[in-house]
Amino acid sequence: MKKIVIIVLSLAFFTNWSIAQETESSDMQKNRQAGEMKLTDQDAELAFKKRNYSPYAGRNFPTQVYWGDTHLHTSNSLDARAFGVLRGPEDAYRLARGEEIIATHGQPVKLSRPLDWLVVADHSDGMGAMNEIVAGNVNLLKDPVVKDWYVRVNEGGNEALMATMDIINSFALGNIPEVLKDREFSKTIWDEYVDIAEKYNEPGRFTTIIGYEWTSTENGNNLHRNVLYRDNGDMARQMIPYTTAESFNPEDLWNWMQEYENKTGGRVLALAHNGNLSNGIMFPLETNPATGNALTGSYATNRARWEPMYEVTQIKGDGETHPFLSTTDEFAGYEIWDKGNLNLSVPKQNNMLQYEYAREALKNGLKLEEKLGTNPYKFGIVGSTDSHTALSTAEEENFYGKHSGNEPSEHRAQGIVGEFEGRKYWDYELAASGYAGVWATENTRKALFDAMMRKEVYATTGPRMIVRFFGGFDFTAVDAENRLPAEVGYTKGIPMGGDLYNAPRGKAPTFLVGALKDPYSGNLDRIQIIKGWTDKSGKTHEKIYNVAWGDADKRLLSPDGKLPDVGNTVNVTNASWSNNIGDPELITVWKDPDFNPKQRAFYYARVIEIPTPRWTAYDAKRFGVEMPEESEMITTERAYTSPIWYTPN
Repeated sequence: MKKIVIIVLSLAFFTNWSIAQETESSDMQKNRQAGEMKLTDQDAELAFKKRNYSPYAGRNFPTQVYWGDTHLHTSNSLDARAFGVLRGPEDAYRLARGEEIIATHGQPVKLSRPLDWLVVADHSDGMGAMNEIVAGNVNLLKDPVVKDWYVRVNEGGNEALMATMDIINSFALGNIPEVLKDREFSKTIWDEYVDIAEKYNEPGRFTTIIGYEWTSTENGNNLHRNVLYRDNGDMARQMIPYTTAESFNPEDLWNWMQEYENKTGGRVLALAHNGNLSNGIMFPLETNPATGNALTGSYATNRARWEPMYEVTQIKGDGETHPFLSTTDEFAGYEIWDKGNLNLSVPKQNNMLQYEYAREALKNGLKLEEKLGTNPYKFGIVGSTDSHTALSTAEEENFYGKHSGNEPSEHRAQGIVGEFEGRKYWDYELAASGYAGVWATENTRKALFDAMMRKEVYATTGPRMIVRFFGGFDFTAVDAENRLPAEVGYTKGIPMGGDLYNAPRGKAPTFLVGALKDPYSGNLDRIQIIKGWTDKSGKTHEKIYNVAWGDADKRLLSPDGKLPDVGNTVNVTNASWSNNIGDPELITVWKDPDFNPKQRAFYYARVIEIPTPRWTAYDAKRFGVEMPEESEMITTERAYTSPIWYTPN
């Protein structure tokens, strides 16, 4: 009963958290750099000179976190349709906004709660083509390669799986049949695609962000980017999406994005994902993998300009960090995929890892800023699914897999996601992850996009915990006791995704950080702040600080900063757990005890839940089957905030 009371009170508190957010109005943002979030002295005076009795009156800043998925595929994606997915964009939007639909294999599915927004990000390469191939479009089947795909995909079973892998490899090698490059066909499909997004867009209630995935997989190495539009369909229709038939080079995608903005007056952004499957080329440090030449200031500037976010967690593995890179991080081994590149054609080597994971990229970005003048890896952090089912399901007890072949069944854990020369990923290795939380002023395309550009976003592996993270130089312990901490956060500092400069003499960065559990998920184990920095020799470092934790009366930090384990209440057999460990709410103010004002640094918060059952445990219980011995049955869900950066003179 005590826990229930605490949760209710906490929900009231965090409702206030969500209401008491401060950002700038559109007028205040005019003539400022995208993403900049600073109040002038005049603005601050006007905002706080007169206090209303109601602490919520007269405010025009972010009032809640909006939940969504930047990365969902439907039957319009060549590979998804080849895998057998029958559900299209309309089904995706209907499910995301809270409706119950029927999955490809006939099972009803519904989200625990609606999402606030969704990006259907179907592959631009061959968008809509597989629907036509499977249906036997006579014009497409004139090509012998396409005819072979048609026969094998329609045969179903393992032959269809192998055909799909051949299709993926063909695109990876640039061997795209000419009939699939027809621009008139692409224009027709794109117009229909945009029409559906417009149909389901309801500003203020449910937002459809127009987008697509540019799928650079040269030689099997993943350099995929999702392109998101700020604009409505009238602008988005003016240019068809960019494809790898034109180039595998991300710089050429950025040029296309610039061309789009010049032509339409619109706005677009890109976000990369699955560096873990790039085999060491997602985050280059010295050499541009597309050209073989040294990285330049132009590369750094353009990447920072066009890619304000990175997808750090999804179905194909978590990309925060790797145990090989973060040897002292006890939570570094979460849902790791490290056997090879995307198509498993080249096995993974340890020397590739530092160029694949987000934390290492954030560290190397500090080095590159010193060298090139711009940090190319100054990105915000989001999670998304990359599901190819049209179903944005990221909760462990409601996970519908990567593609139609691993929708829930008693056999799905034994399936194979991908295989090459003995290297394989099994279905039981799929991660039920993740979602993106966006602190925006309203649920509209423009407001969500603007929040993404200023990086006021965070990732979760599925649960919808509410997380706030502010940095400044003047936070004190009493600020964590304020029942409207967001107001304090914005008035005394800057939010996640922001920048701190030139520490005042004698002061170190302080951070106000808090989290509230998802009422559908586990209590909170701890909040950590991860710091990365460069020393005077240019070497990078990282350190993890436990700053707030549940059961604080029972768990004390050791002298070296380690925290005793929270415990484990999971009953694997019953796929159940108890929330009698951990806390529903954590909040604190933390000051960097190791601060050097001359060193570049970044800080981000990581929120860890208590252990809960993994989707494999739910499957074992519901279908009465045994999982493979190698399969994980327990998970520790988490959230990652966007960083806050510190830059000295």
